[in-house]
Amino acid sequence: MKKNYYLKILLVLVTIIFVFRLITLQLINPYYKSLSENNALIELPVFPERGYIYDRNGDILVSNKPGYDLMIIPENTSEFDTLELKNLLKLSYEDLKFRINKARTFSNKKPSVIISEISKENHATLQEKLWKYPGFYIQKKSLRYYPNPIASNILGYLSEVNENDLKKDYYYKSGELIGRQGIEKFYEKYLRGLKGKSFFQKDRYNRIIGSFENGKYDIKSKEANNLILTIDAKLQEYGEKLLKNKRGGIVAIEPKSGEILALISAPNYNPSLLVGRGRSINYKELLNDSISKPLFDRCLQAQYSPGSPFKLLNGLIALQEKVIQPKNKVVCNKGHFYAKNAFMECHCKIGTRNSLVSAIYKSCNTYFAKTFNKIINSKASPSDGLDTWKKHLNSFGLGDYLGYDLPIGKSGFIPDSDYYNNLYNKGGWKAPTIISNSIGQGEILVTPIQMANFTAVIANRGYYITPHFLKSINGNTDLKPFEKKVSTIDSLNFEPIISGMEKVVENGTAKIAKISGIEVCGKTGTVENFTLIKGKKTQLTDHSIFVAFAPKNNPKIAIAVYIENGFWGSRWAAPIASLMIEKRLNKSTKRKWLENRMINGSLINEYFKPYSKKDFKINE
Repeated sequence: MKKNYYLKILLVLVTIIFVFRLITLQLINPYYKSLSENNALIELPVFPERGYIYDRNGDILVSNKPGYDLMIIPENTSEFDTLELKNLLKLSYEDLKFRINKARTFSNKKPSVIISEISKENHATLQEKLWKYPGFYIQKKSLRYYPNPIASNILGYLSEVNENDLKKDYYYKSGELIGRQGIEKFYEKYLRGLKGKSFFQKDRYNRIIGSFENGKYDIKSKEANNLILTIDAKLQEYGEKLLKNKRGGIVAIEPKSGEILALISAPNYNPSLLVGRGRSINYKELLNDSISKPLFDRCLQAQYSPGSPFKLLNGLIALQEKVIQPKNKVVCNKGHFYAKNAFMECHCKIGTRNSLVSAIYKSCNTYFAKTFNKIINSKASPSDGLDTWKKHLNSFGLGDYLGYDLPIGKSGFIPDSDYYNNLYNKGGWKAPTIISNSIGQGEILVTPIQMANFTAVIANRGYYITPHFLKSINGNTDLKPFEKKVSTIDSLNFEPIISGMEKVVENGTAKIAKISGIEVCGKTGTVENFTLIKGKKTQLTDHSIFVAFAPKNNPKIAIAVYIENGFWGSRWAAPIASLMIEKRLNKSTKRKWLENRMINGSLINEYFKPYSKKDFKINE
């Protein structure tokens, strides 16, 4: 009896649950009601306008212009003039057929994109003829527009979602756009907003006859966010002019805030090339340019030897480890320094006596080679000395990805004892074996943004804020703060280094970087340049480097300029950097003779040298 009693109770409970669920589905929940009426309804997405991007001064970097997609609902189509439609769309018959079949495979009832990003002009022509093609309709969207075609390496671009995108994020549907590279990718969720939905009623011929229940069940789209970047558009544009017909990078940072003022990679490309129906063809052309590499961001991805600016860091480490004193002098008794299987020439004359400050502005290889020896030999073993050296360098952001808000970048390389133990066997190396590291050659690799960042550390006398591009969202500056990182060097040890950098510009190798009324502190560099050409190691013209900050006290800008095949530091990098500093601090430049020389100067012939003209594609 008890079993029957429990069975009856269970039956009643199950019946109640089923009845309640049926009432919910059929009478209460409008979503399921609309599903039951699906044959008479069509659901269309409502896209918010993508967010604008501004520079730090409120100038528009990226806005929008109207664009259109041709859509198809396969079950609504009937026989149509294929020849006329393919001509209207400028497609081959095979391509049109493939796109229609792909849409049918995706869904016979749901809309699919047949052709995206139709221009305003083509839209007008197509709209006149579209009545002949049931099942096809035009959906309005916005396309990116660049009032000033600059900073493509920072901004990135949009392209259609692919299969991987669709698997990662169910928000997107086939044919929709997503941010690729740069700010467009990193801040995609802010810039896209949230799309809504509109429901429309269809008649028995599958024609849309109006909104479903006056839009009662429509879901409004959520407005996208506008971003204000730290970039100074005028400075960015000026830097791009200075790098015309050159290869390399310029990175300018506001030291106290870590805000990136300009990031110029050359050669670059017009961002408008990657908008509209020509995007795919243009992208392939840019990608296939394997010599100029316009899609390769040299500021973030190129890893170079830092050259003589690295002497500043070796000097700071030596002061911190107390293996040198600023006023102690080193004699260039032979004018060079011998290392294992290496000859290091020095810039100073035989018998020159250099303190730390004069060694910086004379760029004395002998002084810094002996200083590096002292650092490595200051511990119980060369391995311990090198690992201490590396620890200090890591605190400047070297050998690691800095964490800025762009999705690409390289970490550079700072060797440690394990690296050399593997290379030479444990105990098979000493300071003279790796002496090239003393002058920024050897195995050390850095990116231009890392060079600008360590210059900002020196300008700040010991710290940096993670370099970044975002200043505010919709005008709201109350964002999560970017991390402050303190170097392992005591602040007092920066003063002799800064004095040496000041004299580099006043009396040394960068006199051309002098700016009237502004105290500029800098360091030139010239880096040997080897590359593989047809499998053979070939030496090309040296790279030109300059790092600087200004003014000396309360600095407003720290900058690194790296010009490939630029001969020596004072020939291209130093004058370009000084013009950028003058432009930033004074809003204009007075040295028009120097400006014209830099803008009109070209290194194209240098880049031609190792190649035949048929192999080379110039991309300005």
